[in-house]
Amino acid sequence: MKILLILNDPPYGTERCYNGLRLANALVKKDPAAEVTVFLMADAVSCSRKGQKTPDGYYNLERMLKRFASGAHKLLLCGTCMDARGLTEVELIDGARRSSMDDLTEATLCADKVLIF
Repeated sequence: MKILLILNDPPYGTERCYNGLRLANALVKKDPAAEVTVFLMADAVSCSRKGQKTPDGYYNLERMLKRFASGAHKLLLCGTCMDARGLTEVELIDGARRSSMDDLTEATLCADKVLIF
């Protein structure tokens, strides 16, 4: 099964990205054969920034994304959204890849399920 999760919200302030990543990691744990793609756009591109420091006991999206990206799954970021926020590829965690609307279109057409957070 091919699953696409599209995250839009900022990394902190709402819990949509947190919950989307919780689901992404649960999906790959439950079904390792599933092809899961996470596409970050709008303010969610900042979720993949290296060096996030959060208070003790608070979730850290960088760690959650590293766990997801360490597998055979895709972590794609909207390049236009990165540019608008001044985020460069050297600032991204390993496994994150600058992407495009064409890639999102292709992932959407190929997906069996699309979930938007």
